[in-house]
Amino acid sequence: MQTIEKAGGRFSRDCADLVRFLAFGGFRLGEAKNITWSDCDFAREEIIVRGDPDEGTKNSEVRRVPMIGEMRQLLERLRNERPDEPATSSVMRVGECQKATDAAARKVSVAHLTHHDLRHLFATRCIESGVDIPTVSRWLGHKDGGALAMKVYGHLPNQHSSSMAKLVKFAPT
Repeated sequence: MQTIEKAGGRFSRDCADLVRFLAFGGFRLGEAKNITWSDCDFAREEIIVRGDPDEGTKNSEVRRVPMIGEMRQLLERLRNERPDEPATSSVMRVGECQKATDAAARKVSVAHLTHHDLRHLFATRCIESGVDIPTVSRWLGHKDGGALAMKVYGHLPNQHSSSMAKLVKFAPT
């Protein structure tokens, strides 16, 4: 994100903020474009995602995604920078950032990264942090009770557990 932000383009900072927003919320790009300040409930620490199949969501239902700490910090910074924006304004100032992520990926020598990869990053981080898969699935807006998330992310708890077990030592350090 730093590489995107420091790229020097007119929308570099806005693109970096979109990357953060997608990674910290697990939104589809079409959902992120439509989230307004009125959808950000700071008191309940959640973001309301209003489904609209015409606007990039897969169903027409409303879901609530919690504001993880980094998301809250991002939203508070953006709101403080833009205090006069009406509640109906979009939180994100750009609707996509693929060119910026492509350039940043090349610069830091990582594989191609898409907007949807940031959704996967959110899910992976949640599961690695101990959030159960059915809960992550609800946050992502899946309607299958977690079946798809188990298929895609089901291996993570075992991998995480194995890597964490390697950190346990009984010998004095």
